[in-house]
Amino acid sequence: MVLRMLNNRMELHEKEKNLLRYLIKGYKGELLFDEWLTLFSGAGLILNDLLLEHNNTIFQIDTLLFTSSTVYLFEVKNYEGDYLIEGDRWYTKARHEIKNPLLQLRKNDSLLSQLLHKSGCNLPVITNLIFVNPGFHLYNAPFTLPAVFSSQKERFISDLSVFSDSLSPYQKQLAERLSCMHLKKSPYFRLPEYKYEKLKKGICCAECGSIHTSFGNRIYLLCDSCSFRESYEKGILRSIGELKTLFPDKKLTTNLIQEWCQVFSKVAVRSVLGRNFTKCGNKRGAYYVVK
Repeated sequence: MVLRMLNNRMELHEKEKNLLRYLIKGYKGELLFDEWLTLFSGAGLILNDLLLEHNNTIFQIDTLLFTSSTVYLFEVKNYEGDYLIEGDRWYTKARHEIKNPLLQLRKNDSLLSQLLHKSGCNLPVITNLIFVNPGFHLYNAPFTLPAVFSSQKERFISDLSVFSDSLSPYQKQLAERLSCMHLKKSPYFRLPEYKYEKLKKGICCAECGSIHTSFGNRIYLLCDSCSFRESYEKGILRSIGELKTLFPDKKLTTNLIQEWCQVFSKVAVRSVLGRNFTKCGNKRGAYYVVK
C-alpha cells in the first residue's frame, strides 16, 4: 500500500518499481487462491499472510488451512508463461533462473512443524505449491511435485472437503495462538525514504493512480488521464487515508488537508472533515481525529 502511494507521488527507483510490481502480482495471486477456497465446503479455519518467527528465523506463510485432522500449508504463486525444471533449478522460457519455490516450501514446512510441535500440536502438515494462473505451464515437472495447477482447482478443493469434519476447540485455540504470534512488520522490508515536502500534492485517481484530477462543479472528481469520475468527498477521504498511512504522526488540520489534496475551497475541506471526523480544540489549534 505504501509503495503504491509513493509511486503516485514521487519517482521510485527501478528496483523499487520492480518490487512493487512483484508484490502486486503476488497479492493478486493470493486473492485468486482466496476465490478457490470459497469452493471449500468442509469445516476449516483459514489464516492468511502469517509472518512468524521460530529459532531466530522469520518465515512467511501465504495460507494455512486447519481441518479436523490436518494442517495444510499453501505457498501461492502467480507465475505466468512457460517455466522449466532441471534438477533442483527452475528457469523461465528465456532461461533466466528463478528461486526454487519448492525450497521455500520445505523451509516453511520445517519451521511451521517445529513451531506446532512446540505448541503441543501433533497434527500432520501437508504442503502444496499452488499455481493459480491459468496461463502458467511447467515443463519437466516430476509426478511427485507437491503442486496444484489452475486446471486441477475443482478436484483439489473437492478432495480437501471430503476429510473436513468440525474443528475441536483446541484447534481453534491453536489457530488463534498462531494469529497472535504474527509479526506486524518484517525486519527485512525497507521502504524508500520520503518527506512530506518532497511528495506531489493532490488527489490520486482511484482507477489509474494519476494525480491529475480536477473538480467538476464541486460534486465530483474527474481524472484528466483516464476520465474516471467519483464524488469529491470520497476522493478527499481516500487522500486523507493516504496521508494518515504515510505520516501517522501528523495532526489532521484543515490547512494540512487543503494543501495535501490541493482543494481550493477550505469550506469544502472543513465540511468533509466535519462529517467524517471528530473535531478537537478550537480556532487555530483545531485538528480532527477518527470518530
